[in-house]
Amino acid sequence: MMSMDFKRKLPIPMEVKEKYPVSFAASQRKAHIDKEVQDIFEGTSKKMLLVIGPCSADREDAVMEYCEKLKAVQDKVEDKLVIVPRIYTNKPRTTGDGYKGMLHQPDPNEKPDPFKGILAIRHLHTRVLTELGMSTADEMLYPDNHRYLSDLMSYVAVGARSSENQEHRLVSSGVSVPVGMKNPTAGDLSVMMNSITAAQHGHSFIYRGWDVETTGNPLAHAILRGYVDETGKSHPNYHYEDLEQLCEMYAKTNLSNPAVIVDANHANSGKKYAEQPRICKEVLHSCRHNSDIAKIVKGFMIESYLVDGAQKLGSCEPVYGQSITDPCLGWEKTEKLILDIAELI
Repeated sequence: MMSMDFKRKLPIPMEVKEKYPVSFAASQRKAHIDKEVQDIFEGTSKKMLLVIGPCSADREDAVMEYCEKLKAVQDKVEDKLVIVPRIYTNKPRTTGDGYKGMLHQPDPNEKPDPFKGILAIRHLHTRVLTELGMSTADEMLYPDNHRYLSDLMSYVAVGARSSENQEHRLVSSGVSVPVGMKNPTAGDLSVMMNSITAAQHGHSFIYRGWDVETTGNPLAHAILRGYVDETGKSHPNYHYEDLEQLCEMYAKTNLSNPAVIVDANHANSGKKYAEQPRICKEVLHSCRHNSDIAKIVKGFMIESYLVDGAQKLGSCEPVYGQSITDPCLGWEKTEKLILDIAELI
């Protein structure tokens, strides 16, 4: 007979926020970044957004070093780009197996420990904001966990496997920062558009044991990440014709702030991480040739870390700053890409 063993009561978000609080100065800094990002999505700013960082945030020291480098580049391109570090601490797994992120395993080489994991992800996101003045992005894989980081993030993503899920859509309608809805893994853009519509509407529903009511999130938007067909082959959806089609789909709706972030990795690159610079430049080329596309493209999502590529957990001596999930662009190529994007805008 199947069973579920309730092992340990986990801390509630209020307790974790009290343990790792946000200073007034840090909260003011986050409010400033929130406004910059909001202006991008509302079209009152000509800057673009970069949500950039490791496929998975596997260790605090390497992620902090990466974000320090990111901060130095942000200072060089602040007139063109708003950079939000991608600190993904919970990872979806297609089959359910494998490393599920820092939330589950604060040490990838040890057994899962969600209690320590909750504290670890709060501590990491808090350090990036308080020490570097950069607010963060994470994937809302588990809507119940959003409140642990809600005062630290300036961007939230709903993944390709989650965008059709009712709870993700409803919780997104109550989030106060932009929420990107990815197209599903099979590529049906109507599913993505429905999720944006649901997130932009207000709802009444049950959340964390409460009867809650939301007013809707006008900054909910599309993320194009490519798709996989029935044979397992990857297909991109960042090309000129794809962006033109998305413009047409938005035009048929009454959605607020039509927008898209282009995910340069995943099925758009066929997980060939080195293709990400070319993909970003092609999208910017499309923007230059079509004003409607230029209006809706608000930035990019890029997978990047200290070292090129990826490594398998436990296979050999670990490489510091190299992804343990999907392959990522190394730092030297990342810095060049950021500067190139800023020059091309």
